Amino acid sequence: GTEGAVIELNSETDFVARNADFQKAADAFAKLALKAGDHDALLASDHGGAKVSDAVTQLIATIGENITLRRSAKLKVENGVVANYVHGKVDGSDTLGRIAVLVALESTGDKAALESFGKKVAMHIASAAPLALSEAEIPADRTEREKAVILEQIKEDPKAAGKPQQVLDKMLEGRMRKFFEESVLTKQAFVLNPDQTVEAAVAEAAKAAGAPVKIAGFVRFAVGEGVEKRQDDFAAEVASMTKKD
Repeated sequence: GTEGAVIELNSETDFVARNADFQKAADAFAKLALKAGDHDALLASDHGGAKVSDAVTQLIATIGENITLRRSAKLKVENGVVANYVHGKVDGSDTLGRIAVLVALESTGDKAALESFGKKVAMHIASAAPLALSEAEIPADRTEREKAVILEQIKEDPKAAGKPQQVLDKMLEGRMRKFFEESVLTKQAFVLNPDQTVEAAVAEAAKAAGAPVKIAGFVRFAVGEGVEKRQDDFAAEVASMTKKD
C-alpha cells in the first residue's frame, strides 16, 4: 500500500489492445515497474528470461503490429498510502484501462481513512487532469505558452482597447491566476465537492485520519496523450506507388 507503479503500453489499433496476450503483457510489465527504479531499468528488467525490451519485440512479432512500452512511473511513501484509480477499465480487470492515476499521501494517520480519501483524490485527478502539484512544478514553457495566448486574447478584446498598461497587466494577472487555479491540483475545485478546493479537502481528510495529510505526488497516464497520430494521405500514397520513374 505504500508503493505504486503505472505503465503505458501502446498499440496501433483498439483490436490489438483487446488481445489477451497484449493485456497479459501490460499487466506483467506493470508488476515489473513496481520493482524497477525508472523506465530504463524497467526495459532492462528480466521477463521470462529475456529483457522487457526484447519481450516487447517478441510481442510485436507474435501479434503483427507495432507495440511500444512508452513510459512508466512509480510513487513511494515511507508513511501513508499510494492510492490508485483506473478509468475505462478493461472487462474483468481492475488494473487495465484508458486512464490510470496514482496519488501518494504522506501521513501517519488511519490507513483505511487515507486509502478512502486517496481513491477520491485519484478519481479527481483522472477527471480534472491537473498539470502539477504546485505552481512551481508547472513547466516554464507551458506557463509562457499560456501567457502568450492570454496576451493575444487581451490584445483582441474590445474592452481592453485604450486601457493603460497597468490595467492590462492586471487583466493578465487575473487570467493567469485563473489558469493556475485550474491547473494546480491543490487549487482546483474538488470534483466530489466543488464548493471546496482539493487543499481544503486534504485538511478535512486529516481530521478523519487523525494526523496531518500531505499529497506528496501524483501520476496521471491517459493512453495516447501527446502521441501524434499518423494521418495517411491514401490518394498521395497510391499516386506515389503508380508514378513512373
